[in-house]
Amino acid sequence: MECVFGLVGDGFVVIASDTSAVHSILVHKSNEDKVMILDSHKLLGVSGEAGDRAQFTEYIQKNVHLYQFRNGIPLTTAAAANFTRGELATALRKNPYFVNILLAGYDKDIGPSLYYVDYIATLHKVDKGAFGYGSYFALSMMDRHYHSGMSLSDAVDLVDKCIAEIRTRLVVAPPNFVIKVVDKDGAREFAWRESISSA
Repeated sequence: MECVFGLVGDGFVVIASDTSAVHSILVHKSNEDKVMILDSHKLLGVSGEAGDRAQFTEYIQKNVHLYQFRNGIPLTTAAAANFTRGELATALRKNPYFVNILLAGYDKDIGPSLYYVDYIATLHKVDKGAFGYGSYFALSMMDRHYHSGMSLSDAVDLVDKCIAEIRTRLVVAPPNFVIKVVDKDGAREFAWRESISSA
């Protein structure tokens, strides 16, 4: 029961994701990080099939790095989102990847931004977004409590409310979540919310 959600605040973007690696009725691990640091100022929160998720995110990450090495400048967040959408659209007609993506970034001139890219290559710039079964609860909580210009502490408090709602309402709720932030200082891990520790 995957869940990835994110929101834009005042000068930052927060992305949170469950950390469960599951297949059918089995939980393989509960510390799978599904929010990739794409480059110094970008995050990629991904839900979907485990193999597609790992292969596609690494492919995007390596191509974003390749662009920076070849040209000497990094892709903007919008350019990275459009590149990701283009690769998903191309694959859709050949060998599709079943991945849903929230791409967050911070650009010096533009500020923070969050892009929603689903498995059929739909791209939207959003202030808040979510994927997975937990999105039903996360989106309703964000609709009620989100406002533009949130401080980091308010945004993390809202993320915690979303996590609590998912844990309360979802039948097979993921126990652990990771929270990452991107702002002018770069992309970084912010916190883990664990109810089950890994053995």
